[in-house]
Amino acid sequence: PPASQNNEQGSTLRDLLTTTAGKLRLGSTDAGIAFAPVYSTGAASGKSGRTMPNILDDIIASVVENKIPPNRAPKINVKSEIKDEPKDDKKCIQDDCSKRYSDIQYSWICDKHVLWLRDHKNSNNWKLFKECWKQGRPVLVSGMHKKMNFSLWKAESISMDFGNQQADILNCKDSIISNTNVKEFWDGFEDVSKRQKVKNGETALLKLKDWPSGEDFKAMMPARYFDLPLPEYCSPEGKLNLASHLPGFFVRPDLGPRLCSAYGEFALFLYTYHDIGTTNLHIEVSDVVNILVYVGIAKGNGVLSKSGVLKKLEEEDLDDLLRKRLKDSSELPGALWHIYAGKDADKIREFLQKIAKEQGLEVLPEHDPIRDQSWYVNRKLRQRLFEEYGVKTCTVIQFLGDAIILPAGALHQV
Repeated sequence: PPASQNNEQGSTLRDLLTTTAGKLRLGSTDAGIAFAPVYSTGAASGKSGRTMPNILDDIIASVVENKIPPNRAPKINVKSEIKDEPKDDKKCIQDDCSKRYSDIQYSWICDKHVLWLRDHKNSNNWKLFKECWKQGRPVLVSGMHKKMNFSLWKAESISMDFGNQQADILNCKDSIISNTNVKEFWDGFEDVSKRQKVKNGETALLKLKDWPSGEDFKAMMPARYFDLPLPEYCSPEGKLNLASHLPGFFVRPDLGPRLCSAYGEFALFLYTYHDIGTTNLHIEVSDVVNILVYVGIAKGNGVLSKSGVLKKLEEEDLDDLLRKRLKDSSELPGALWHIYAGKDADKIREFLQKIAKEQGLEVLPEHDPIRDQSWYVNRKLRQRLFEEYGVKTCTVIQFLGDAIILPAGALHQV
């Protein structure tokens, strides 16, 4: 780069490391430093008081402190740092975990593609989470609502506190967005008779679109903001929320938090809406933690009973453990997810473009069905996707209190 260029901009990865992490102190817990190493302390780390630091952080620190020339690779004995790591991650995940993590309550669902941590209070969960997360697999943690102030998240509570606010409300059936009082949305949340009607007299399937989001969330709802779990990951000050510590010249993604609320489709016009989702198939550029904090029980003419809802959910291609949860009277299902691995994105994109052509839709060169969030892949299409492209759908039911943790790049619809 020209000598006149501001060195702070970091034209190469090495420049970036030396300019933004030059002041990094190994073992620092200063959340304001980019790439600050994170150590676990307390009960989870045993008598020593701290566990092995992140290997990437060590390498970064080594490069910065030793000023290793760009043409010479650093000699770091990674093997000595990870003696306790298994040689074959996949084999450990599928075969040996029951021995290595006998103190953790967990199961595998979706053909061992998703880790289910059943006890959110277990301080050793992070050990198994780490094994799963580095393979890019989703994780489900149940019971998170038990750590939260449930009264803050009731529909009537939010409506009472913020009903006079204006927000964008999306009709999921025709994709029309209107700006209206939040109270109108919440009034119909659990009472079908108070829901908006569309032109032909049908009840609208509404979604309160990411309201509030980002900095607005903290400013509007401080009590709810500080009630959110996993602050190490989710808070802007969290030590593991690495993207929030990127230098200012980066364009950062919207890291939230966001409140996502929608009417359930298992209500009055279930059979009309069976091809419609409240969130179409898409990809997030950052890791996502989605916690189901409240499930409303709709009332009104034509609403399915709980047994009717369960029957419809049982028609999905579900894991045996999820079917068992459905029969547990203490569990309250609230959302149906379809998740795909990031490696299948190109196949799914090609498939959706093929379907669009079959339906006589114009497929423009710049059109990306995933980026545009223009598709909800219904049951018939999910079957074709598997038969024609070998891409299997991971179907997950999210119950009240479940946190679904998705790695960046994982495709999903809800």
